Amino acid sequence: MGDWLKSIFGGTCFYRKWKPVSRQAIAAWLIFYVGFLFYAFGRSPASLFIHNANLVVHEGGHNLFGWFGPTLGLWGGTLLQWLVPFFLAAYFFAERQSPGFIFCLFFFFENWIDTAEYMADARAQILPLVTTGDPEFAEHDFFRIFSDLGVLPYDTKIATVVRILGWCGMIACVIWLALRLRMAGEQEALITLPKPVISLVERYPGKTSRAHETTTGTQGTNPLSPVSNDRRAQLARPCNSDDNVT
Repeated sequence: MGDWLKSIFGGTCFYRKWKPVSRQAIAAWLIFYVGFLFYAFGRSPASLFIHNANLVVHEGGHNLFGWFGPTLGLWGGTLLQWLVPFFLAAYFFAERQSPGFIFCLFFFFENWIDTAEYMADARAQILPLVTTGDPEFAEHDFFRIFSDLGVLPYDTKIATVVRILGWCGMIACVIWLALRLRMAGEQEALITLPKPVISLVERYPGKTSRAHETTTGTQGTNPLSPVSNDRRAQLARPCNSDDNVT
């Protein structure tokens, strides 16, 4: 199975290593995501600070996909709201940049819980509607979508499934990042100083030989061979005038 996958994706980003990120940076991002989960838990997605950014992309999707007909224009808000973070996550994945990948993937799933609240409101229509056109012609997206699909009575059940998947996706991103933090710690623990490939004696043999000749006053000897104690004594003893030199 692995060989089959490599034959398809061999040489692509799937088998390249992630670009290195410091443990401090990973830990900081992990704190941010965990804090956001606690911040978002029990709140309406419309009250989150990220909602306004999601809303701008959503309304832009209606205008963009509206060029391709009324049906795509109706679906376009949700499509663009999901596709923008998804394609950004795909880009950072291809570049093997884990912080950008997780950030975009995390808020891709956050858009699911944002959309789920809109879905659950299909029949009740309590939420205020926002439009870039004439407010008198504003229409609830999922009232039309679910009505056309014949699933309008199940709007809250569909919304519950989408909301659960969104939360599971965000939690999975946090778990993946925590594993990256652990792996980074293990890699740092395994780092050791590299051993020299070539010793200084082998790298500079000429210099070692000349230094030995200068010290001993001999030539042609092996600089690495040991010197006897007698020889050392002769070299160390001062030369007296009484010594006979032959």
